[in-house]
Parts: sequence; structure tokens; C-alpha cells
Amino acid sequence: MNRAATNPPPSPIATGLRGRCPACGEGHLFRGFLAFEPACEACGQDFSAFDSADGPAFFVMSVTGFVVAGTALWMEFTYEPPVWVHALVAGSLAIGLSLALVRPLKGVLAAVQFVNKAEQGRFR
Repeated sequence: MNRAATNPPPSPIATGLRGRCPACGEGHLFRGFLAFEPACEACGQDFSAFDSADGPAFFVMSVTGFVVAGTALWMEFTYEPPVWVHALVAGSLAIGLSLALVRPLKGVLAAVQFVNKAEQGRFR
């Protein structure tokens, strides 16, 4: 008996953040850092239709830009550091936040796409 027949589907947010299969919550969603697995090793769900496109990049840039700009303003008004300190802190923070956020956000968007049965738009 499959999981869908006995239990409600797992939360798309929780499974996406953990990088797990949105259908069963058990199998891995990613192969490597950002590439999707071809299918879930636990339930066999096909991941080939998942396409998050530029969605994760938009959210990563928005969150990272807000945090980096806020940190730069706070540093400037509090400590007045030289420009090289701003560049070092802002650059490190931007790269670190981007790398930390892109995989979980890609997982969440793929899980939400699965739960809502989203497909490519088609013109008739």
C-alpha cells in the first residue's frame, strides 16, 4: 500500500527545505548541489517535470539584497569602516547567503509545484 493512500501528503515547505521527495517525504530530491534526481528512490515519483526556472534566483536575490544592504547601512552608521571592509563583509555575506538559500528555495518551489500540479502554460 502506498503512502498517499494511508497518510496525508507531507508539507511542501518541510520537504522542500529538507530536500526530500514532495510525494512521500522520504527520498532525496537533489543529486549534487542543485540538480534534481531523475526519480525518488523511495516511492519512484518522477522528477523530470520539475522546473523551478528563475524562481529560486529571484527569492535568493531579494532576501540577500535586503540583508546585505541592511548590514552595510548598519555598519556605516555604527562603525564608519573603510570601503574595503564594506566590500569584504558585503561580498562574503552575499556569496554565503546565496549559497545557503538557493538549494532550500529550489526545493520548496519544486514541492509547491508538485502539490499544485503546476505545468507549463500552453497556448491553444
